[in-house]
Amino acid sequence: MNPEKLEKGCVHIYHGNGKGKTTCGIGLCVRGAGAGLKVLVAQFLKDNSSSERKVLEMIPGIDLACGMEKVRFTFSMTPQELAAASRAYTDMFARVAEMACEKGYDMVFLDEILHLIHKDMIPEEKVLAFLDRRPRGMEVIMTGYYPSQALLSRADYVSHIVKEKHPFDQGLLARTGIEM
Repeated sequence: MNPEKLEKGCVHIYHGNGKGKTTCGIGLCVRGAGAGLKVLVAQFLKDNSSSERKVLEMIPGIDLACGMEKVRFTFSMTPQELAAASRAYTDMFARVAEMACEKGYDMVFLDEILHLIHKDMIPEEKVLAFLDRRPRGMEVIMTGYYPSQALLSRADYVSHIVKEKHPFDQGLLARTGIEM
């Protein structure tokens, strides 16, 4: 535990259709770990093979919550698959929130959680309750799309990342080390 525990824990939101939301969150986690903070990273809508996980696993002070082994884009799921994924992600969030509070994390990164809230795959009330009841000094980072007014009102930092140009628009698929 960091001897200089944060007096006030802030909420960070990185949202929008631009590239770099996860990268911003990961950078903040690395900075926090470098300062001696105890960091928990939970990636939703991503499997356990993302390139950033490989390096984060090597950094003292950063723990990674186990995500799902097989992940599909929500737009390609059947209604039954969406329902099953919703249950799995809601359970994952509950485990992460409990772990974050019980184990005294200083910083918690909930990558892509905003997208799941927007798609009604994780109840927003559960996330709002976590934000409202988290231990004093706990920093929380959330990424994704379309944060609600309730989430925005609880945030201390809000960055809207907007795409102006992206190679995907010209048919270049996601590349290892750049987008994944």
